[in-house]
Amino acid sequence: MSQLKVFADQNPETALIDTQDGAQIKAELNRVGVLFERWETPGEIADATTQEEILALYDADIERLKAEGGYQTVDVLHMVPTHPEKDAMRQKFLNEHRHNEDEVRFFVKGQGLFCLHIDDQVYQVLCTQGDLISVPANTPHWFDMGPTPEFTALRFFDNVEGWVPHWTESDIAGRFDRLDQL
Repeated sequence: MSQLKVFADQNPETALIDTQDGAQIKAELNRVGVLFERWETPGEIADATTQEEILALYDADIERLKAEGGYQTVDVLHMVPTHPEKDAMRQKFLNEHRHNEDEVRFFVKGQGLFCLHIDDQVYQVLCTQGDLISVPANTPHWFDMGPTPEFTALRFFDNVEGWVPHWTESDIAGRFDRLDQL
């Protein structure tokens, strides 16, 4: 189930907001410029479902979002616990960074934890199946896929090269709970 926790950036022990209510999650994130939507799942998506089949299932939502956000490409990222680079990939994105482009993900299956550092607050957003989040360009954030990642997500890009992380060199991410600690 989707969840939003908001903390003062200097106090990771006490949540100012802790909710699983989809409407409240959307309202709180929209208030700080973060797009959050829930998309209907058009049926069972098996592990063997191809990238092309997944893209076809969500075609109407994909085309709408591409038109609204100016995104040029969409791909499917599939992460499993046996991926040979899962530990290195997890560690890389646990560090606070930003991108010159929006980071847009839709969770087809599984879950991931986005942590957004906006002003003096940290917004921990547990995204699960059916959640779309768009982290605005230049927003400091980190992402945790957990120690045994298992998710399938659509990624939207506004340039064909994809986004490049720019590390903030902050240690803030290490002060907050990880996905496996929620």
